[in-house]
Amino acid sequence: MATQFVTPALLRLPGVCVIVGLSKSQIYRMIRAGEFPAGISLGANSVAWPADQVHAWIAEKINASAR
Repeated sequence: MATQFVTPALLRLPGVCVIVGLSKSQIYRMIRAGEFPAGISLGANSVAWPADQVHAWIAEKINASAR
């Protein structure tokens, strides 16, 4: 079996909003409350979220709702 390499992806805020279905202000509120992963700084005015962390957060929410 061949080894597969997954290239890490970074999502900008508009993409995160679309994927999780929350507004920008709600995402930042949840980050301050420790309920959503914080973005990483890409530069002076640029922030992005690792896609794997966003998808893990979604999976966690789905698993929590199934209990």
